[in-house]
Amino acid sequence: MKNILDIPRTAMEVFNLLPEGTLCEVIDNTLYMSPSPTTDHQRILFDLAYQIRSLTKDANLGEVFIAPCDVYLDAEQNVVQPDIIYIKKERADIIQKKGIYGAPDLVIEILSSNKNYDKEKKFELYRRNSIPEYIIVDADSKEVLHYLLIEGTYQQQAYPEAGHMVVNQLSITLTF
Repeated sequence: MKNILDIPRTAMEVFNLLPEGTLCEVIDNTLYMSPSPTTDHQRILFDLAYQIRSLTKDANLGEVFIAPCDVYLDAEQNVVQPDIIYIKKERADIIQKKGIYGAPDLVIEILSSNKNYDKEKKFELYRRNSIPEYIIVDADSKEVLHYLLIEGTYQQQAYPEAGHMVVNQLSITLTF
């Protein structure tokens, strides 16, 4: 008689069975699969990550990661793969071999196909996990939605020009 494997009962259990590198996230016990990003998305991702990485490495400010890199939130009940993740040097203990365990200091999401997912689901997840700075970039229009966490609420910052942003965590202006 053969042993029957335990059937996964939660989205996180299913997530843990997926092969490494799968574009998949779990938010509030729901599994979200993503298609590969567009070439415009990839161009912006590379430009922004390169600029942030150059600054943080030269000044020894912290670490930068790009997707796919798992970020575990809500006591490991949710896992997301933000496009760009920044963790200050003094908080490096949340960086582990399998991913980031806890709230990064900065998350940047570049919108591709399902724009409301980043603007609503992830927005609320990042707010409730007290991520201090959340930036959303629309790959098509280069519009920037920039949020700073102030007293538990995200306050939107204004940017009159597309393709420019100020990263408060690093006190830098980026162009893309």
